Amino acid sequence: MTTQTDGAVVLEARSLVRVYRSGAGDAHACRDVSLQVRAAELLVVTGPSGAGKTTLLNMLGTLDRPTSGTVAIGGVDVASLDRRALAALRRDRLGFVFQSFGLIETLTAAENVEVPLRLRREPASDRDARVADVLALVGLEDHARQRVDELSGGQQQRVGIARALAARPHLLFADEPTGQLDSGNARIVIDLIRDLVRSQGIAAVVATHDPMIVERADRVVRLRDGRLEARGTDG
Repeated sequence: MTTQTDGAVVLEARSLVRVYRSGAGDAHACRDVSLQVRAAELLVVTGPSGAGKTTLLNMLGTLDRPTSGTVAIGGVDVASLDRRALAALRRDRLGFVFQSFGLIETLTAAENVEVPLRLRREPASDRDARVADVLALVGLEDHARQRVDELSGGQQQRVGIARALAARPHLLFADEPTGQLDSGNARIVIDLIRDLVRSQGIAAVVATHDPMIVERADRVVRLRDGRLEARGTDG
């Protein structure tokens, strides 16, 4: 369980704008988006293809910088951080789950989950205990020694979630986490994310087209043409 207080604001974005410039002209991927994310909240970002969901998620997760506007995590404006501090923020407070899983196929499930803990230089005994804990959380303790290329798509995505949780993040970002899964595995992954938000007290921001995720959200942000279209209530 994290130490943050349920309901506390863990992320705040103000007036985010992202413009991609090219010889063909400017493309406005995000236009004046402001939002807050609270601890123990599942916030879903939805909208049609090209609406700006991934662009917004990348800015919230510090993987991309806005053209203008601010992102504050834990009350700290991330634009004020140098490269080393920003890397430490991602390593220590943020977790990422990708549509393409993003795993190292030649490693076992346990070895993949261990990667962020090695980056933190945690002792081997602590790493082993934490890997076992998070694999148990996602129901894969019996597959710890299997190479991930031997696992199903649903199992690989659960390894990805375990890896994202290994360093005990305050914020979990997931971009189309069910995009490559059949409906049965998608439901397992959705329920897992929802349960982890509740049991671990983390905040999760999920960009998705999947109506099953939208139905389980605490709040929904809908984007169209890079703009905030509507805010949902309890999902």
